[in-house]
Parts: sequence; C-alpha cells; structure tokens
Amino acid sequence: MHKSGLLFTSRQSLNMWEKIGVDLFSFANSSAWWIADWLVYGETTFCDRYGEAVKRTPLSYQTLRNYTWVARKFPLPRRRQGLSFSHHLEVVALDQPQQDYWLRKAEELSWSRNKLRTEVRSSLLTQHGEAARPHEERGRPVGDRPTPTALLLHLQLSPEDLASFERAASKESAPLETWAARMLRRAAASG
Repeated sequence: MHKSGLLFTSRQSLNMWEKIGVDLFSFANSSAWWIADWLVYGETTFCDRYGEAVKRTPLSYQTLRNYTWVARKFPLPRRRQGLSFSHHLEVVALDQPQQDYWLRKAEELSWSRNKLRTEVRSSLLTQHGEAARPHEERGRPVGDRPTPTALLLHLQLSPEDLASFERAASKESAPLETWAARMLRRAAASG
C-alpha cells in the first residue's frame, strides 16, 4: 500500500481480493468518522491550536464543519455501524427520533445513501406539501374547497413506541405507514 495506490505483488485468490476490498471500504467509511472525532477533540481541547491544524487539512472549511456537526449529533453509541458517515449526514438536520427512524430503516432495508436521501426528501416534501394546503385555501368558501382524497396524519411517538410499531409492521411484512393505517381502520371498525 502506498499513499497514491495499491500494488499487488503476487496473484491473489478471489477470497483474498474480496477481503481486501471489504477492508478498504471499511477504512474509507470509517475515515470520515475518525476525522470528525479528531476535529471535535481538537476543537474542545486545543482552542488556540485548532484553527492552525484545520488550515493544514486538504478539506474545505465547510466540509470540516459538517464533519464536526455530524460527530456531535451522533455520539459513538448512536452511530449505526452498518451505515456510512454519509448516511448519518443525510439525516443530521432532523430531530433525534426521526434520525433514528430513518437510519434504522436504511439499515434494515440496506439502502444506499442516495436511496435514503430520496426517501427522506420525499417524506419531507409530502409533509410540507400537506402542511401548506390549508394556508393556500384561506378565504375560499368551504363549499369551493376540493375534497381531499387522503389526509396526512402527524403522530408524535416516543422512540420506544416507534420501535415497537416498526417491529409489529415488520412481522406483517408491511411498511410502517401501511400497518398503522390498517390498525386505525380495525380500531374504527370495532368501535
């Protein structure tokens, strides 16, 4: 191994070649966390020297700020070992229960970072689109308002309840949202 490359000096078996690849990707995924933790430590321990050290890194100031932001929001016990630093970066701006929900889902469904990004953005757009509708309809007579075909229901759940509901939905091989709607219909029908 060299700073600028990897040289194979002998023929490798397929198994050894695959193991090397797994190790390399593990190092690549871990290096962002290592740099982030290094930055947080330096920032809190060497206030007067931190700025100088940061100037010597090849990464942009904004990238370094993002690294520290993610490291602070995800202390080591909250980090998902099966997901990359980039997965965590995708959800860092969300509230902690939402972060945990999306990371758990990404881990369980083996989502790529791009798939996680798409799912989170789609969910946020749906939430914001539904929330904006009532404001758009102010001043319009009630009879002139379109009848919604579906309503978005916002629930605030504890992390424990969310995990419990996800397990129940998983047992029925259903997405959480589908399972929850089914449970609400059953409760309404029996009441």
